[in-house]
Amino acid sequence: MELFQKPEPAKPRKAAPTLRPATAALNGGLMPNPVTGAIQPDISMSVNNVFAPGSAGFSAEGADLADLPFLYARWTNPTTRALEARLAALEGAEDALTTATGVAAIAATLLGLLKSGDHLIVSEVCYAGAFELATRILPDLGIQVTPVNLSDLEAIRAALRPNTRLIHAESPCNPILRLTDLAALAALAHEAGALLSVDSTLANPVITRPLDLGVDLVIHSLTKFMNGHGDALGGAVIGRKELISALRARSGVYLGATLAAQNAWLILRGLDTLYPRIRTASANAQRLAGWLEAHPKITRVIYPGLPSHPQHALAQAQMALPGGMIAFQTADPQAMSHQLADRLQIIHYAFSLGHQRSICVLIPTEDIQTSTFRMQGPALARYRDWAGNGLFRLSVGLEDPEDLIEDLARALG
Repeated sequence: MELFQKPEPAKPRKAAPTLRPATAALNGGLMPNPVTGAIQPDISMSVNNVFAPGSAGFSAEGADLADLPFLYARWTNPTTRALEARLAALEGAEDALTTATGVAAIAATLLGLLKSGDHLIVSEVCYAGAFELATRILPDLGIQVTPVNLSDLEAIRAALRPNTRLIHAESPCNPILRLTDLAALAALAHEAGALLSVDSTLANPVITRPLDLGVDLVIHSLTKFMNGHGDALGGAVIGRKELISALRARSGVYLGATLAAQNAWLILRGLDTLYPRIRTASANAQRLAGWLEAHPKITRVIYPGLPSHPQHALAQAQMALPGGMIAFQTADPQAMSHQLADRLQIIHYAFSLGHQRSICVLIPTEDIQTSTFRMQGPALARYRDWAGNGLFRLSVGLEDPEDLIEDLARALG
């Protein structure tokens, strides 16, 4: 008897029925290994794959690379394609393109869809990397860019031009947690002949499924809630196959920001627990937000699950859960930032968000305005209405909420 015997090929699975989202997080696109029967997706680390001479490949002009045999890992890879299938299932989409980082996903969208002479409307408050790319790099390429408060439909109408090709939104927007009415914005964009992309990193598909509201493309920094373990960078653009195919052919090939197979596998691992993680984080955040709002050292709490949020009604209509992100203010944010960094024992004073452990950091208004938004006049006044002189961004993790409250109570004093 041989010590190692080649296993019998696994029997092919029957086609899966239409899956509800919580099940799709586990089983969407899942294909057990046909030889070993392994359920957990494999990591395909090979850069190249053999193929038959004369098969579809270099000569397949106009074909979607995802429909061709695996040839070269910068184009497509079995592990990243497994992740893309899972992401598409989660968002109720036809296809997805993964990238090395969330910023790369945003760059793939903006640089893949826009050309010189086109006009972009971008949320006046959004992830710093997205805003800086849109307002500092795109104009050098001949692309016109207008930052707009996307919670104001009349302001959007006023900003539309005949050459507006794309509106890029974020909901909730980072860091002030202002919401955008995605259904209303999608209707307005399509009426003007423009596409709508939304960065849904802070919401994730457990909370909001933007495609169901008419959005054309959903963008995620997979580094955050989707991976959920703080150990892998990644990004994704998700939507109709025709749009994703075009982005894959342009941005996926020529920008070179390919997601590594190892990171794709780690993110797939994270998606297995996405629903229970987000439900726990959201429940914890709701408990903490209520506690913070009653604390004498806290001057304001911004959380979609609180009636005090200016768009609480929209949150209830558009979000299945209020989420794991809280913003709060104190009378002296700079002094309090030093106090929290020194005293917190469970919550980590650090950047990033969406991990299994709670993370808190101060976003000073003067610093973010100098480095990123550079607002003046009414736009700056709008930002200060939400953020004051600075707000603390608290990403709530999976710890016992009572331990988090005790940690904050000690740190706040």
